[in-house]
Formats: sequence, C-alpha cells, structure tokens
Amino acid sequence: MRCVIASFPFDFVPSEVQTLMAGVTPEPAVGPCAVIGDHTYPVKQVGEVITRQDRRDFTAAEVTRALRRLGFTCVTAPTPSADPLG
Repeated sequence: MRCVIASFPFDFVPSEVQTLMAGVTPEPAVGPCAVIGDHTYPVKQVGEVITRQDRRDFTAAEVTRALRRLGFTCVTAPTPSADPLG
C-alpha cells in the first residue's frame, strides 16, 4: 500500500513492517503507539525504522495514519505524570 510520510512515497505491506520491526526493542510506550506483533512501539520509533528517516522529519500522525491503513492497531499510551510528592 502506498503511503506518504514526510513528503516521500513508500510502498508497504503489513508483513514487511512486521519483518522490519522484528528484533527491535520497543522504547517506552508514551503517546501515539502501534501494536506490531507482541510489542507496542511508539509510532515515531516505527516510522524511523521503516522509512530510515530521522524521526524529526515526520509527524506521529503521518505514521499513525499509514499504520492504520495497513491494519495495525494504534493506541495512545498515557504520558507519565509528574508526581509533585516525589
């Protein structure tokens, strides 16, 4: 499926995304995340791996939209709150 991320077109299929993410240790799940296989990854991490672009070059929304079109579940993980009591 053709996806445009950071103004560059990519052709992905779900199995390709799964293969690219296999063996990648998930960063802490904060904010927009995607469930790929048995892991939950921040979408910016997924975008960086599958596009080989710096994550500052695209938005989380672009990657989320592409992953949803490919059939992946995307969720918003809670952001850690600052506990004023320590």
